[in-house]
Amino acid sequence: MFKKILIANRGEIACRIARTCHRLGVAVAGVHSSADADSLHVKAIGESIEIGGAPAAESYLRIEAVIAAARTAKAEAIHPGFGFLAENAAFARAVDAAGLVFIGPTPETIEQLGDKASAKREAVAAGVPTAPGSKVPSADPAEIERAVRQLGLPVMLKAAAGGGGKGMRAVSSLDGIRDEIESAMREARNAFGASGLIVEKLIQHGRHIEVQIVGDGNGNVVHLFERECSLQRRHQKLIEEAPAANPPPKIRARILDDAVQLGRRLGYRGVGTVEFIVSGTDYFFLEINPRLQVEHPVTEMVTGIDIVETMLRVAAGEGLPFTQDDVLCRGHAVEARICAEDPDDGFMPSTGNVAYVSFPQQDIRVETGVESGSTVTPYYDSMLAKLIAHADTRDQALDRLRRALDETSIFGVTTNREFLGQLIGLPATRNATFHTRLIDEQIDESKRINDIDTDALALGAYFWMMRQRQPGSNGPWQSRKLTGWHMAAEDDGMALIPILHLESAGRSAEIRFAPMQSDGSMLIGVNGAKVAVRLSALGDDRFIAVANSRREIVRIVQRDNAIYVHDPRRACAISVTSYLRYLNTTPEISGELRAPMTGVVLKVKVAVGARVKAGDAMIVMESMKMELRIASKMDGIVTAVHFNPGDSVERNAVVAVVEHDPVLK
Repeated sequence: MFKKILIANRGEIACRIARTCHRLGVAVAGVHSSADADSLHVKAIGESIEIGGAPAAESYLRIEAVIAAARTAKAEAIHPGFGFLAENAAFARAVDAAGLVFIGPTPETIEQLGDKASAKREAVAAGVPTAPGSKVPSADPAEIERAVRQLGLPVMLKAAAGGGGKGMRAVSSLDGIRDEIESAMREARNAFGASGLIVEKLIQHGRHIEVQIVGDGNGNVVHLFERECSLQRRHQKLIEEAPAANPPPKIRARILDDAVQLGRRLGYRGVGTVEFIVSGTDYFFLEINPRLQVEHPVTEMVTGIDIVETMLRVAAGEGLPFTQDDVLCRGHAVEARICAEDPDDGFMPSTGNVAYVSFPQQDIRVETGVESGSTVTPYYDSMLAKLIAHADTRDQALDRLRRALDETSIFGVTTNREFLGQLIGLPATRNATFHTRLIDEQIDESKRINDIDTDALALGAYFWMMRQRQPGSNGPWQSRKLTGWHMAAEDDGMALIPILHLESAGRSAEIRFAPMQSDGSMLIGVNGAKVAVRLSALGDDRFIAVANSRREIVRIVQRDNAIYVHDPRRACAISVTSYLRYLNTTPEISGELRAPMTGVVLKVKVAVGARVKAGDAMIVMESMKMELRIASKMDGIVTAVHFNPGDSVERNAVVAVVEHDPVLK
């Protein structure tokens, strides 16, 4: 076994790899960008070397900087994790050339499988069924368009050089086909450094089932059973489980055999994942990911095998630590990926400071790269954490995961936590009738309605008042009887004049207070409603909350002028402003188009003087590996464009200006 390795990654996977190394007594060193200097993975690893600026291209993708860091740390081997350089054959060769060990497949295998067209040819040679489509990739938009027309709709555009849903587009109409092709090519180039695409026939309502394989590089290959990854959004997995949810037995056996056969043909070394799309009684090879998968924990939970440890032992030359007969599948495991994104705003990535984090402590496995005080930047993937539940049955595992999501609090950035809970509750999820297009087809039905949660606002207002009364707060409401301007009051003591203006999820409320009662309760006016509220502290930011007749346990945290209330129904971020200050604030009305978050301009689609209509895309940005299109909010004339392709843009910066066109009035 190695004495010391370098972990060439960040976030939750770097923390996870370090944990296994610490258990095995293997010393670790890490790397970090300038933006990650204070991140959780740096603290978890202990020794970390800064390798460049915030963008991945200036740090985590710099092969020479990673190799230099390994030498500085006196590491014997490098574990790439997933993403970044994990599937980069040039990196694997550079590691070998530096006299270090690459913890993964050989450079030749990565090269074979890194190109989806090449991997497809290997599958054909191994007798594995493949979907109709391209035999070689192309970076010529016209040639790709011809391939689409020849194959016939619907088709899937796929980045030949990558995975993880990047550079993929489902095409069901020829309208705007060139824009879709160019967008997929840009995304592929930005994510993987190569813009080539392949075109395949789209299996519209298939299931995504993959097989975890492990090989020693000498022809010995075993499988660790299969995983179900059908719950996806825009081809990115959200919920995974092991084993697959009731696949046809004959299909399951054939997929497992095909995965092992393909691994043997390749002389596979290390761990890899063979992915398939299943439609009825047919199945087709998709790709092989020659690396550790994000969803590997569900396989670990049902087999009891530490996959990272297995990678280390194979790379160290110890061979496979088990045979196929040793691998057993016990119970069921389900994983949910919590990402910094807003399901109610087209899954727009969310950045900023993580004000508070709390995960469940029992009956759940948590993999995360954030803690209270962490900063979520636009430079990397949006995934913040994974929750993994294991139980005897699938229903029990789903129930356990749903409870864990309900108990998880992440304040300060918007996440998909509640959306994941809704997915687990869908009938199609519970009875395993889902398919890869389920979320995209039902996305509008799955969005929550942003009605004001009156009780949550009342609880937040009560909490704010109590903080004003804390010793040393210097608040104006220290006296029990002082809760508002009582020049006049209603019969129940409620002040007639609002004290606070609260905003949550785009809605606002005026807050009035009545005097506190002897039992600690207070009547609070939320717009036209009145709520009797009382909070009793339980510790760790948890309270027993009473709101009228409802009694429940909630979590409440305040950071600056934001109060976060997490009750059993949802988590609310509430902005607090004094009512007088609110009255003196005039909302800005202009045709300024602002960047929704920090990113890089990919394309400028308009010029000064152009006439645009509301909804027309003007600027295309990239942030968190996702393309964002900034559209005009009104009909008018473009009077300014402030950025060019390649420029970095800060969040809320004015990227362009549109003014009303007198001709259109």
